[in-house]
Amino acid sequence: MREIVHLQTGQCGNQIGAAFWQNISGEHGLDSNGVYNGTSELQLERMNVYFNE
Repeated sequence: MREIVHLQTGQCGNQIGAAFWQNISGEHGLDSNGVYNGTSELQLERMNVYFNE
């Protein structure tokens, strides 16, 4: 099982962390509610590294 430990500290850390998750969600075709709206099977590859239902 792969895991990513993500820590955010302070205002700058929170802003960078929010941008990171927004970017990762976009790359995998997820909207802001976590619903898949992607167009490619490649977006679903390794989705379980970052996200869990």
